[in-house]
Amino acid sequence: MDVLQRIKRLAVRGQIRYTWKARDEMAGDGLTDAQVVESLVNAQSIAKTMRSRSPYRSRAREKLYVIKSFSFEGTLIYTKGKIASHGGFEIFYVLISAKIPTVDD
Repeated sequence: MDVLQRIKRLAVRGQIRYTWKARDEMAGDGLTDAQVVESLVNAQSIAKTMRSRSPYRSRAREKLYVIKSFSFEGTLIYTKGKIASHGGFEIFYVLISAKIPTVDD
């Protein structure tokens, strides 16, 4: 199964968790959990795949996925996250999620 499909399925099933940083950024931009999930479900592609360089990550050089997509009401949202296992289940951890400024903002 393709990675974007996995992320979308995890989002639809509610198997998504947010870091404190992602929560702070969402609050600062007035984004809700539902808007982030909507943008993940609406995504057409993964904008970038990166390898984490942080020494504090659970696995060395884990893959991080950047997704830029719109919520149902048209808000462009930037989300960076990773797929990880937790208690035998896959979870999509949202590390960053923020509203992308547009011309109308």
